[in-house]
Amino acid sequence: MVLQDFYSGNEWRAYEYFGAHPEKQGVRFTVYAPGAYKVTVFGEFSMWHDIELSCRGRGGIYSGIVPDAKVGQMYKYRIYHHDGSVTDKADPYGFGMELRPCSASVIRDLRTFSFTDAEWMTNTDKGYNRPMNIYEIHFGSWKLNGDRWYRYEEMADTLIPYLKEMGYTHVEIMPLQEHPLDESWGYQCTGFFAPTARYGDCNGLQSFINQCHMEGIGVILDFVMVHFAVDDYGLSLFDGTPLYEPEDSERARSEWGSYYFNYGRGEVASFLKSSANYWLSEYHIDALRFDAVSNLIYRGGREENGINEQAISFIKSLNEGLKKRHPHVILIAEDSTNYLKVTAPVAYGGLGFDYKWDLGFMHDIFYFFGQPPEKRRECYSLLHFSMHYFYNELYLLAFSHDEVVHGKKTILDKMYGTYEEKFAQCRTLFLYMMTHPGKKLSFMGNEIGQFREWEEYRPQDFEVLENFPMHRSFERFCRDLNRIYLTYPALYEGEYNSACYSAVAEDKAWDLVYAFTRTAGGGRIFAVFNFGNVCYENYSFRLQGNHLLKELINTASDIYGGNENCQSEEIPVRNGWCSMRLEAYSGHLYEII
Repeated sequence: MVLQDFYSGNEWRAYEYFGAHPEKQGVRFTVYAPGAYKVTVFGEFSMWHDIELSCRGRGGIYSGIVPDAKVGQMYKYRIYHHDGSVTDKADPYGFGMELRPCSASVIRDLRTFSFTDAEWMTNTDKGYNRPMNIYEIHFGSWKLNGDRWYRYEEMADTLIPYLKEMGYTHVEIMPLQEHPLDESWGYQCTGFFAPTARYGDCNGLQSFINQCHMEGIGVILDFVMVHFAVDDYGLSLFDGTPLYEPEDSERARSEWGSYYFNYGRGEVASFLKSSANYWLSEYHIDALRFDAVSNLIYRGGREENGINEQAISFIKSLNEGLKKRHPHVILIAEDSTNYLKVTAPVAYGGLGFDYKWDLGFMHDIFYFFGQPPEKRRECYSLLHFSMHYFYNELYLLAFSHDEVVHGKKTILDKMYGTYEEKFAQCRTLFLYMMTHPGKKLSFMGNEIGQFREWEEYRPQDFEVLENFPMHRSFERFCRDLNRIYLTYPALYEGEYNSACYSAVAEDKAWDLVYAFTRTAGGGRIFAVFNFGNVCYENYSFRLQGNHLLKELINTASDIYGGNENCQSEEIPVRNGWCSMRLEAYSGHLYEII
C-alpha cells in the first residue's frame, strides 16, 4: 500500500495492509489510530493480556506480529487516550467478528477458498439488454433450517433451485456486513469487511456466491456506506477523536441515530473505497445496491439542507474507480430525490450509477391500487406518469422490503377490496410491473401472496401454499409471468430506448383501461389492463396493420385463482382494429404476430 494514497483517499486495497493477516512468523496486526497515545492488541493468543503495537512514524499507524496468534482466534485493540482513558475496539478492517452480542474480531484467512466461476465472471455484464429479475431476501428470515438459520453454504442448496424454478436471474441480499442489532436488518454496521457471523464465516459466503454463479444466478449485496452504528466497540470516536465521523457534532448524527461518515477525510474515503472493492474482489459480488443515496446527495437527506459536496465528490470518485477495476459490476442507487444524472457517467456530469430505484413509480402505483374504482378515475394519470420521466435515468422497479413493514401492509394487502379482489388486483399489478420498462425487483414473500408483514425474526409463510389454494395459484401465476419475462426479448431489450414503448390507450380514465406495446429483439408485445370492476365484452383497440394476437397470460384465468375458464386465444387485428373481452380487475398479455 502506498501510504500517500491512503491519506489522500485514493487507496482501494487498504484491507490488504490493515487488519489481521496470517504470515509465516505469525499474524500481523495493523490499525490506524492517529489520535491514540498507545495501542495494544489482545486476544485468545495472549490470554487476553495486552501486547503493545509499534507506531510507524508520525502517521498514526500501529503494527506488530504476534507469533502465537492463529486463524480462528478472537482479538480486540485497546486504545489508550491522552487523557488516560481506555477503550476496547473491534478491528475496523477485521474479516470476521463474534456473533452478537459479543463484539470481538476474529482472525480469518480469505485465501483458503478457491472460486470456480471464471466463466461466469468473464461473461457477466451490466445487463442493459438482458432480463434482470431480482429476488430480494433477508438471509435470516427467508426460511429456517429446522430451528436455526441456514449457514451461507447451506443456503445454496435450498435457495438456488427455488430461484431457478421461479424465474429469477439475481438474488439481492440485505446487508451482510456485521451488525449488532437484528432489528436494524444490517443497515447499522460495525464490521465493514466482516460477513455477519449469524450465518457463518467468509469462506462460507464465498462458497454460496460461487455456487450461485455456477448455476447462473447473479448476487447483489445491499451495501451500506452512508452511516455506521454508534456502539462503543465500533468506529465511533475510534481513537478518542472523531476519526470516521464528522468533527461537527451537529452534522455527525443521522436520522437513524447513527454516525455519518466524514467523506472529506482521505483515510475515510480509502476505508470505504476499500470496503466496496473488497466485496467485489474477494467475494465476486456482481452488484452493489447503495442504501440511502439521498443522504449522500443532500445533507441529512433533505434538499432544503443543500448539496453535500464532499459526499458527491466521493461517490463520483468511488463509482468511477469501481468501474475501472470491475467493468462488469452493476452499481445501483436507492435514491428518492429528483437529483439529475444519477445514472449518467461521471465524465458527463453524472454520479456514475448504472441503475436507480424508481421509488416514484412504486409509490404512485401502490396509491392507485389502494383506491376503490370510482376514486381511481381521479388518479388515472398515475398509471402513465412514470413514462413522462422514465427515460431521464436508467430505472429499476422495486417492490422492496421497505414496503411490507411498519404498518404499510404487504403488497397483497395494499390492494383494495375483498380477499378475492385483492388477489385479482395483485396479479394485475404484477403483470403491469413486469411489462413496464425497467429492471425488476421483488421482496421475498411477494410471490406467494404474503398477508403478514415481514418480521426479521420469522421465516416467510410458505405453509400457505399447502393450506390455501389461492396462494398456491398466485405463486403459479408469478412463476409463469417471470418465465414469460425471461422468454420474450421485447420485455427487456431496448427498454431504455423510448422508441421501444408505445402507448395504445392512456386516455381511458372513465373506463379504467390502459394499454401499450413493447417492441424489441425482433418481437412485439401488447399489454392490456382493466383496472376497474366492470367487465367489457368487446373492448376495441387500434393497432397498425393486420396481425394476430397470441395470448401469453391472462390474470383472470382460473388456473391463477380467477373466475375465467380461459383457453389460450388468438385475436385477429384487421385494418388496425381488434376487440377483446376484458374481465374486471384483469390484465392480458399478447404476442403480436
